[in-house]
Amino acid sequence: MEEILAQVNDQNVNVVGSVFKLLLSMVLGAVVGLERRQKGQIAGMRTFALICMGATLAMLVSIYIPQEYLGLKNGDPGRIAAQVISGIGFLGAGAIIQMKGSVRGLTTAAGMWMTASIGLAVGAGMYLLATVASVLIILVLTLLEGCERYLFKGKEQKIVRVKVNRIVTDADPYRQCLQEFRVHISDEFFRYDYTQGTTIINFMVRSLDKTDFIRMFDRLHAQGDILSLTLTNEVNN
Repeated sequence: MEEILAQVNDQNVNVVGSVFKLLLSMVLGAVVGLERRQKGQIAGMRTFALICMGATLAMLVSIYIPQEYLGLKNGDPGRIAAQVISGIGFLGAGAIIQMKGSVRGLTTAAGMWMTASIGLAVGAGMYLLATVASVLIILVLTLLEGCERYLFKGKEQKIVRVKVNRIVTDADPYRQCLQEFRVHISDEFFRYDYTQGTTIINFMVRSLDKTDFIRMFDRLHAQGDILSLTLTNEVNN
């Protein structure tokens, strides 16, 4: 048992230590991925486990090559591992979904980048630091989310889309209707279709959780010439 622990903690790359590091990075990555999967993100346990393991393997290779072929004094163990930080950006970019008026996946992309760093730490033998970092990630993704919801409760941004069967020259009646329901308008986007004679108005709003959008839409419809009313997160220009 002592011999196994010695190989695990050995700074030189060996079979037992490498297998332990890969297993540990797999567990730590999967734990972070579990939290993301519970939030409905596409990137889950398998994705994060593979990212963490890949980063660990890259770090092991970075240490092994200078040890085996160049000597510790002449080698640079960080050269290969450094490419993980830049390379993970491709996966992070794939996790980010850009929509008109909203962006999703930034937290998942940041989690991928952090998980890759944890894998590098495991590969370098920094077990305690990697474990603490994994715990902190879970705390950030869970506890801070609750804090954000509490601090910004009732300030969720939505898009109220109004399609009118005429060219709108005065949007004040629609604004007043929204304000009656205590909906704050932060921005507006207009689209005029002179061929069809229609107007699409996108009101970017912040509303309270208890806002009755059904009644509000009924009031908007009473303005006349309304073809459709939509509540969404995407601006339609």
